[in-house]
Amino acid sequence: MTRRSDWPEPAAHEDSGGLASSRAGEGPPRTPRDPVEQARAICLRLLTGTPRTRGQLAAALRARDIPEPAVATVLSRFEEVGLIDDAAFAEAWVESRHHGRGLAGRALARELRARGVAADVIEEAVGQLDPEREEATARDLVERRLRATRGVPRDRRMRRLAGMLARRGYPEEMALRVIRQALAEEEQEDQEEP
Repeated sequence: MTRRSDWPEPAAHEDSGGLASSRAGEGPPRTPRDPVEQARAICLRLLTGTPRTRGQLAAALRARDIPEPAVATVLSRFEEVGLIDDAAFAEAWVESRHHGRGLAGRALARELRARGVAADVIEEAVGQLDPEREEATARDLVERRLRATRGVPRDRRMRRLAGMLARRGYPEEMALRVIRQALAEEEQEDQEEP
């Protein structure tokens, strides 16, 4: 049985990117010593899977005890070359989450704030949702849920539907208006059927 102390030490060298690495088969690469290089490596790794905001990357670097000057240097450079773009992230987030999950502007703004996006960027991204589109999405959500609540007393249906829309960030006034319209249309259809 070979003990760890009997293994030869890997011969590490600096590669062109400034990260310490080792020869193939001799163990994992060593972590970079320079805080800027550490921050750069962490950010690149985090950006590989999914886009992230400057705030998310800054939080991840601080959690790994990267010094603040290195955090600022790396994040600024990543913004310069377009690897971090909070405005593009926010626009894509709003489009995706509104279309896919039916979230309204308030819920989208809350999610973007939690991801460290600046207030002015959030306002601009959420401002691109027009009120008619939001209302149409709310109406679609209500119509889908309406079928599942048939047979439930009207006031209980209204509470359930209003709660569903509230969780998605729709204003109470819009939610109640959409729900009342949908229920009235349903009642009218029921009366027209033989």
